[in-house]
Amino acid sequence: MNASSQPPATDFAARLARLGLRAEDIEESFARSSGPGGQHVNKVSTAVTLRHGPSGVAVTVQDSRSQSMNRQLARERLLATLEETRRAEKAAQQAAREKIRRQNRPRPRGVKRRMVDSKKKRGAVKKLRGRVE
Repeated sequence: MNASSQPPATDFAARLARLGLRAEDIEESFARSSGPGGQHVNKVSTAVTLRHGPSGVAVTVQDSRSQSMNRQLARERLLATLEETRRAEKAAQQAAREKIRRQNRPRPRGVKRRMVDSKKKRGAVKKLRGRVE
């Protein structure tokens, strides 16, 4: 890929700010890749690992032979993972609110009537279990 197809670094900073995260919380480390790539991947540390300290989310990328490309891909994947985590948390909170709302709403009149009728029938059945004289 050429440099013009890569998203700018300011996009990364803007997405971080939108999530309310700081760039200082991201730890970056490099290691030698494995797999195809020949002598280049055996000699150069092209694998990139990004770890977001507060959340503990870590992403490792060794897709490309280029460290800068792997770094860009790792940033994209880390942000996507953090955004998905944030989205899932919001959905869980919304679901919990909806569940409480459903539990607290009054029962419909028909359901209430059927419930009382079934209780009366059950009481009649239990009365028949009394002692035989």
